[in-house]
Amino acid sequence: MSTEENKAIVRRFFEEGPSKGNLNIANELLSSDFTLHVPLPVSSGINGIKEVITSCRAAFEHLNVTIEDMIAEGDNVAARFTAHGIHKGDFMGLPITGKPITMTGIEIFRIKDGKIVELWGEANLLGLMEQLRNLSSPGNQD
Repeated sequence: MSTEENKAIVRRFFEEGPSKGNLNIANELLSSDFTLHVPLPVSSGINGIKEVITSCRAAFEHLNVTIEDMIAEGDNVAARFTAHGIHKGDFMGLPITGKPITMTGIEIFRIKDGKIVELWGEANLLGLMEQLRNLSSPGNQD
């Protein structure tokens, strides 16, 4: 597949999965031997990505994920994203704040034969915790 076709698969994944909550997209776009690498305690495989989508959408009302940049080479697609929502549910043990959130991250997808076979995800969870807990980072102290 071309890099543009691979990018279209990743774009569709973000639009349908995290942004709309369509869990069936995982069955459609992910390989049966899909491997997930994220810093969250989730199951392996396709069930893991469904858990990530479900828990994030339950925690953040009106969740919308926007792709800011996408770079593709060979079978790999890297996407830098920004997520926006309102904290209306439990997330990583934090009580509900009702605050709007903005979280950034980068995900790298490996695609084979038109299916996502691997995903590595890194998100700015410290920045998110700062927003939800009113923490200040070391550089923001007075």
